[in-house]
Amino acid sequence: MPLVSSQAAEPPQPIPPMVKLSVDRAVKWLMQQQKSDGYFLDSKNDQRAKKGEIQGYAGAMTALSIMGLSSVGHMPSDATPEGQAVAKALKFMIEFVEPDKDNKETEGYLGRGDRSRMYGHGIMSLMYAEMVGMSKDEEMDRKIRERLEGAVKLIVKSQRVPKSDSNKGGWRYEPQSSDADISVTVWQLLALRAAKNAGIEVPDEAIKDAVAYIKRSYRSERDSMGRPKDLAAAFSYEPYGGRQTFSTTAAGLLSLQVCGQYEAAEVIGSANYLMKNPPEINEPWFYYGNYYYAQGMYQRGGDFAATARRKTEDTLIKAQSPEGAWYPRNGNEKSAGAVYATALSLLSLSVYHHFLPIYQK
Repeated sequence: MPLVSSQAAEPPQPIPPMVKLSVDRAVKWLMQQQKSDGYFLDSKNDQRAKKGEIQGYAGAMTALSIMGLSSVGHMPSDATPEGQAVAKALKFMIEFVEPDKDNKETEGYLGRGDRSRMYGHGIMSLMYAEMVGMSKDEEMDRKIRERLEGAVKLIVKSQRVPKSDSNKGGWRYEPQSSDADISVTVWQLLALRAAKNAGIEVPDEAIKDAVAYIKRSYRSERDSMGRPKDLAAAFSYEPYGGRQTFSTTAAGLLSLQVCGQYEAAEVIGSANYLMKNPPEINEPWFYYGNYYYAQGMYQRGGDFAATARRKTEDTLIKAQSPEGAWYPRNGNEKSAGAVYATALSLLSLSVYHHFLPIYQK
């Protein structure tokens, strides 16, 4: 198949009325899920938090919610109810989410307290990186930066745990895991890139090794120069094996572009694959994958961006509940809940808004 090159980015467009209405309804619903201490969870129980003692996934879900709300323009410096909700959530993330301190091997680890493991660590780290400089409170900004620095050190240390050649450069469920998979790896890589953009010291080697890991997960035979032969292929869950889905493919696509690999063969090939295999709402991990799909294809530009935008808008607007939420339908994602799906849907619909630095071209 011939190379399909990126087309020029579309000029800025007004937000379609149906998208604006959908976003506004989602924001209203999500704000109603915020608890007294500032965190976001589906739970109807407004359980009070203690420092280092928070409900399961409260850190990760709150971080996703902050990014979802911020991605459509609601910043913690805003005096609006929405801005105040984001500021309150950010305060929770600083005051109640306690990084590991006692063990040097896991110092800075954010995923233990809410049991979200390295998935949550990557999500929370990315959120902190995106919120640097967004608060009008200088002391809060200092704390965010300090928290991010510790989180980045943990990500880098975890990557350097001895791993096999195929797993080198990646991450998995725990900081000391010796294997890796693409879903955990992409969150860490996005966090590292966002942290670097925010002025945090990130070793170039860490990003280089992670990019190499992602590329090894691209499922194509290689020529004698190591270049993929198939320019319409998927990324697999693990290098040289594992399931190949639209979600793993979209994750690989976005993460490589965020690292500046806009014309890599793996980027071209995964975008071509997604043009032929767009997401369907009943697939496993639809909301997670659709977030990467919407943002990754937007980065690709031209017909890729236009096709993904239409698909994303049509699917999400039809699937939105009357009260404004989205509910996962399939497999393990179903148990993740509506706060998770709604925050990711806001991120998926936010390609018009361009508020979060990591998604800007």
